[in-house]
Amino acid sequence: MLRLTELKLPLDHSPDDLEAAICDRLRIAREDLVRFALAKRGNDARRKSAIQLVYAVDVTLRDEAEVLARHAGDKDLRPSPDTAYRFPVKAPSGWNGQRPVVIGAGPCGLLAALILAQMGLKPIIIERGKAVRERTKDTWGLWRRSVLNPESNVQFGEGGAGTFSDGKLYSRIKDPRHLGRKVLVEFVKAGAPEEILIEAHPHIGTFRLVTMVMSMRETIEALGGEYRFETRVEDFEIAEDHAGTRRLTGLRLSDGSTLAASHVILAVGHSARDTFHVLHDRGVHIEAKPFAIGVRIEHPQSWIDRARYGAFAGNKVLGAAAYAASHACKTGRTVYSFCMCPGGRVVAATSEEGRVVTNGMSQYSRAEFNANSGLVVDIDPARDYPGGPLAGIAFQRKWESLAFTAGGGDYRAPAQKVGDLLAGRPSSGDFGSVVPSYKPGVRLTDLGQCLPDYVIASIREALPIFGRQIPGYDHPDVIMTGVETRTSSPVRIRRGPDLQSVNTRGLYPAGEGAGYAGGILSAAVDGIRVAEALALDLVQPQA
Repeated sequence: MLRLTELKLPLDHSPDDLEAAICDRLRIAREDLVRFALAKRGNDARRKSAIQLVYAVDVTLRDEAEVLARHAGDKDLRPSPDTAYRFPVKAPSGWNGQRPVVIGAGPCGLLAALILAQMGLKPIIIERGKAVRERTKDTWGLWRRSVLNPESNVQFGEGGAGTFSDGKLYSRIKDPRHLGRKVLVEFVKAGAPEEILIEAHPHIGTFRLVTMVMSMRETIEALGGEYRFETRVEDFEIAEDHAGTRRLTGLRLSDGSTLAASHVILAVGHSARDTFHVLHDRGVHIEAKPFAIGVRIEHPQSWIDRARYGAFAGNKVLGAAAYAASHACKTGRTVYSFCMCPGGRVVAATSEEGRVVTNGMSQYSRAEFNANSGLVVDIDPARDYPGGPLAGIAFQRKWESLAFTAGGGDYRAPAQKVGDLLAGRPSSGDFGSVVPSYKPGVRLTDLGQCLPDYVIASIREALPIFGRQIPGYDHPDVIMTGVETRTSSPVRIRRGPDLQSVNTRGLYPAGEGAGYAGGILSAAVDGIRVAEALALDLVQPQA
């Protein structure tokens, strides 16, 4: 089988046109094409007057060797990759070794637990938050009634922060083993639409993620896995052997019990600040890591559709348009869009009382009125918050607390119109042509009250530039809501080539919280990699 890429057809092509295009491109007769299957589908909208669909297809030919030789040197034709997943090890029949533990049930922990369960290792999954259905009720409690549950919210609970997002399932990580494919296949088994296997930029949306997470939990439990919800890891028991090597021996849990544990995957997400403090106190190697802060910016989705697709705006095949923007400022900082959510809403995402945090969310349909994206500025530990490996947490908390005050002290978020920010004045009065979607509501004010001066200055420099790239981006009525502080973890829990902590054997830092992923897919892939490393050490320990 051969893979043919960069096969372009008009937006309005018929189903038969794809087969004809394959034969024309390969210069073969129709009878020489045995079959074909879509591998990937995207679009090329660089020319708005002639938007094209771009395909990658796997083709079976009568004489593949001859065609491949005739197209030697063509980078768009090559043997199809082997994307099948293979377990590196499986527990032997009757194996009764110590069960591995996964802390956290977000995308990283979920896939780690699934792989461990499929290898026969019957993992224990510890999740401080609630099961996803109950968690959803608590999350809506903040959005609708301004009532926060610090242990059950956008950040904490089954499914992790990715559950209340756009559900994007693409990443720029290097993935030579096609582990991302394994993730997507498991998601489809759990109820995701099959289209995610071929879309260039697949997404699922919140409601579908909820049911998928539940289905995957049922699979893990059927394979012998065990979930412990509303259970927080309070402490880590670490012992030093005769050779001076630190080893994890157990976990102290919030219910007062101690769980013996020699192999633990730490997949706690980027907001488990208390856990980071405990790990630091126990001497686990942690270091500060760059991240970014800023705002959520909202435009009517129709504006973005017209800017990206021109006369084809609203085309059902194209769907709601997305964008990406980046600007290197004169100050040396970078302003960029982050986690863009077409046809979605801005949501309250705090996990701590007295603080305001924003994030973006979309459903699968992406049919809501506004588009939103993070508009953030890079933050560097050495430059912006010196003071040790956990200083970034204090930095985030400072601006989140100021945002809470600026919003009125009731979990409303501070907001400002672009025109007012550019003019250097607070916003007040009525909204213009852009109505903010954030619940439980916004208070028009001056975002300079809750963001560093250099962040405001950087955004002010970038907005007109983005406006030239995306017409309407810097319209005076466009709304910015603050603050976006949890773009990624402020720490990295350093691990070695064996994916264990560099100074604590048996602890496997993983995913976003440990500083090794960004987004659902990359976190899930990292969960698979770490689960494999743990299983190899547990089932086939090295001398």
